[in-house]
Amino acid sequence: MLATWLLFIVVLFVCFVGVDADFLALFSEGARENMGRILGEMLRPDWSYASHIWKPMVETVQIAIAGTIIGAVLAVPVALLCAVNIMPKKIVSIPARMVLNLVRTVPDLLFAAIFVAVFGIGAFAGMLALVFFSFGLVAKLTYEAIEAIDPGPLEAMTASGANKIQLIVFGVIPQALPYFFSYVLYTFEVNVRAAAVLGFVGAGGIGLHLDQQLNSLRYDRASTIILLTLVIVLLIDYASTYLRRKLL
Repeated sequence: MLATWLLFIVVLFVCFVGVDADFLALFSEGARENMGRILGEMLRPDWSYASHIWKPMVETVQIAIAGTIIGAVLAVPVALLCAVNIMPKKIVSIPARMVLNLVRTVPDLLFAAIFVAVFGIGAFAGMLALVFFSFGLVAKLTYEAIEAIDPGPLEAMTASGANKIQLIVFGVIPQALPYFFSYVLYTFEVNVRAAAVLGFVGAGGIGLHLDQQLNSLRYDRASTIILLTLVIVLLIDYASTYLRRKLL
């Protein structure tokens, strides 16, 4: 146990050194002045600006919904190809997993920056970024859920002469479907937060307005955007958590 703690402390110290962590800078006079000024402005939100951000806020939710649904639909066949109990042939499952890992390696902000460069500034680029992000996340979680299902029904169906399609429809889907919907709801929660940030690279939504206000040093308006975004995210989180509990 002592060796584990010593190793943890050494790793933590090396990381602090590697990132040039200077905690004394947090309490320097300049940092205190800047923090006090920014917090002072953010504690006085400009509520008159709220009427200007409802449309981009709705656009942010729409980006998350479209990206999540399209990505989840595309994830289903790939998840089936990756699950070894459904696709035992490694010549198929291994390449499918490699493609999935490649997609999951690229951050959503990088996807958004690429699509903004290709299609221009706007919500379409943000939606495409979340399609790829949702595809990678849902496919990964779903194929793991498929591999963990009860093999008994599949063995019984195989013994009775069921083909692969029948195995998937009557043996896999009934067991994996609740988990799939739970993963989709979780991904939607994550995507709402992500969609609020994608605007920083020009991918539409409320993030674009937040970036503009921060660059203009209008921290009172930025505070309004953050607070309204927080309300939307909390409502979605509560509804999603409730639905996931019902499904599982």
